[in-house]
Parts: sequence; structure tokens; C-alpha cells
Amino acid sequence: MSKLSHGLSLNQMQLLAYAIYSTQKDGNTAFRKADFEKKFDLEYKTEHARQDAQKISQLQFSIIDLENDYFEFWNVFNGIKYEHGKFTFRWSTDFIPHILELKEKFITTDLTIASQFNSSFSWTLYDYLQAHYGYWHKPISKEAIMRLFGVENKKTYKENTGRFKKTVLDVAIKEINALTDLEVRYNEEREGRTIIGFDLIWSNGKKVTSATKKQIKEIQSILDIVFEDMFQYININDEDDRQRAIKLIREIENMREFTGEPICITKEKADDLIKKAVWNFREMNRLLEKNNRPVSEKSVKKVKFYNWLEDRS
Repeated sequence: MSKLSHGLSLNQMQLLAYAIYSTQKDGNTAFRKADFEKKFDLEYKTEHARQDAQKISQLQFSIIDLENDYFEFWNVFNGIKYEHGKFTFRWSTDFIPHILELKEKFITTDLTIASQFNSSFSWTLYDYLQAHYGYWHKPISKEAIMRLFGVENKKTYKENTGRFKKTVLDVAIKEINALTDLEVRYNEEREGRTIIGFDLIWSNGKKVTSATKKQIKEIQSILDIVFEDMFQYININDEDDRQRAIKLIREIENMREFTGEPICITKEKADDLIKKAVWNFREMNRLLEKNNRPVSEKSVKKVKFYNWLEDRS
């Protein structure tokens, strides 16, 4: 959601969020302007609705993986119609799965909270933190956080980090701390006297334990074995089993982002990742055996080790 809403005003973000919310709630792609106004406690003039609808009608979503020579760009909407107080949205069919994916991550649980924000910066940062479930802190460069808020081209903020903090970052954090169950703060990251980034730190008021180096090492060990044996898995003869194996490999590959330094995820998140990685690993080796393909000695030892741990518990 944070990437999708990049560069939108608060009202435009609200309109987009309510369109997603309505679709997720009951599959309805139309809603009354009066219901939208009531949800966000605002008076929405038709001319403003026209301007905002025109802006979000131009939204695109993308998947970019240049390392693998791959990218996609798709329109979010095929069209938006407004008539006599009623919005009707026609979603791009390629975007529908992304709406359903967002359901558990953002809209249905958090729209009531986010609707209280007076600043689009608060909405953007709240969405970003929610999307990083399982983290307890996240270092981010000054350039990256300015892009996140859509102010990367503002000369004042480029040249004056104090101004950026006061009118963007601090505003967002103050509203999030006041209106949600999150407690957010940050440490400045410096090179000499120059601020080059921020370490965002947050919790929901409960004690948070960081993942251990041992946990991260365990995730990395599974990654290493899987990618040593990758060609065994992707050369499985049965087409359905081969596609299944490729999907499991990709899920494990997505865990790589959690293994870097500094350790940013919680102990609970690391436990969940290890359980998922072990399950995928076992399933991939089951597919090899099913298709009469050899399982590497390292993989056999690793599976035996996990079986032993399971029997012990």
C-alpha cells in the first residue's frame, strides 16, 4: 500500500483505501460519497472528488526484478465513474489478487485507525511499519525515507534534514504514537556531523526480543543448502511437481532479506521463518524422492537433524 500510494495527497489515499476496503468487504466496487465522507469525517466537494479520482485513475503497480531480467507494469484501474453521489471503480483484473493480498496486511483491520490521521505522512509511515510485521527496527537511508514520503525532490528537505524531520518525520511519528497502539521513535545515523539515515524503532508496547545470531544462521544454512541443490529441484520431470518446487524455492529465497546485518526482526518472527523454511525444505526433498531424483548428502543430514529435533520435543 505504501508504494501504491506514493505521491498521493491525504484525500487521494483515503479514496484509494476506501475503494480497496469496499471491494474486500463484500466484493462491492461501488460506494456512495456520503458513506466515504462519514468514514473519514470530511466534506467532500464534487470538484475535489473529480481531481482525486483523476489522479488515482492513473495509478500503476509494478513488479521489478532486474537481477533476473524481469519486470511488469500494470494499471490499477480500468476506469473510475462518478454519478449523482456514487463512485464506481473498475479494477484491472491483474490487480484483483493484490487487493486480496492486502486484506490481511492493512485495510480491513486498520482503516478505522488510519482514518483519524490528519497527515498523509502519518498514513504512509503507519502503512510502512505495518508492512514490516515481525521487525522491531529498520534502518533506512535519508534518500529512501524521503522517497517513501514522496518528498525526494523537495530542495528544502534535501539541504536541511532538520526541516525534513520537523515537518515530515516527526509529524508522522507524533500522530502514530497518539492515535495507534504503536510506539515509534528513531535514532539518527550519521557520517561525521551529517545525517545520512534513520533507524526506525517501534513496538506495540510489549517487550520485544530481537532474533539471535543463531536463528539467523539457521535460516542462512537452509538457504545455502537449497541453492546448492537448486538445479536438482527445478529439473524434476513432473511439470506440476517442478512448478511446486520452484514456488517453494522462491518462498525460501524471500527469506534472504531477513538474514542481513543488523538483525532487525524479532525472535518470534525468526522462529516462524525457520518453521516455514524447514517445512518447505522437507517438502522439496519429498518431491525429489517422489520423482526418483537423488537427494544430496547435505540435505539428507539436514532432514535427519530436523527429524531428531522434532522427536526430542
